[in-house]
Amino acid sequence: MKVIEVNEGTKVAYEVSGTKIFFGDDELMLNLKKYERDSEVVINVCSDHDMLLTSDLSENFVANIVIPARKYTEGENPEPVPFSMDNVELHLWALVESEVA
Repeated sequence: MKVIEVNEGTKVAYEVSGTKIFFGDDELMLNLKKYERDSEVVINVCSDHDMLLTSDLSENFVANIVIPARKYTEGENPEPVPFSMDNVELHLWALVESEVA
């Protein structure tokens, strides 16, 4: 996975295990392989005013996950290329001050 820090500051804790990513203290888990489609997918991870993580567009961005469009083999019978976390981008945003406290 390519990790890009969008700005300076403390970032949300995350852990990657296989095709899964866990945010916070196991607050939010996503199996990124299940989100792969024939077009690019962007998943926004945000925090609300209670500092709870959500994949909804809440008050503050915490991370953006960019999953590129599914690729296919060339030839007479194109098959999907296996999903690879190496192609995924994780954009991390600094936590707002109230989240850090």
